[in-house]
Amino acid sequence: MADSKHVIERPLSPHLQIYRPMLTMMMSIVHRITGCALFFGTILMLWWLIAAATGPTAYATFQWAAGSLIGRLVLFGYTWALFHHMLGGIRHFIWDTGRGFGVNEREWLARASLIGSIALTILIWIVAYAVRGGV
Repeated sequence: MADSKHVIERPLSPHLQIYRPMLTMMMSIVHRITGCALFFGTILMLWWLIAAATGPTAYATFQWAAGSLIGRLVLFGYTWALFHHMLGGIRHFIWDTGRGFGVNEREWLARASLIGSIALTILIWIVAYAVRGGV
């Protein structure tokens, strides 16, 4: 008995090469990324408030930066991150009530939050441009 060497095959730890990327998994990752983006985007909001409180020169500087092509892209991304994170939070709230755990429901909620965040972002920017006069 002491002479028998029986090697036990142990499974490898799961890693990215084993997992097949699923929409719900990717949405979870993007939810975390948008949370971080909102943290850094809050610094832009702080800059806006401080510029408004400081005076016309500081506010004009902020308006120039926010009105540039890069500034508008950042604001567009911030808007999308805000809507995506909000809808992801609603999705998690639905799960907290004990609903939406079926395969079809999970996929539907993931798709709805992704499509909804894109649609709401585009809608809010169209409305903003319409109210502002198209500039």
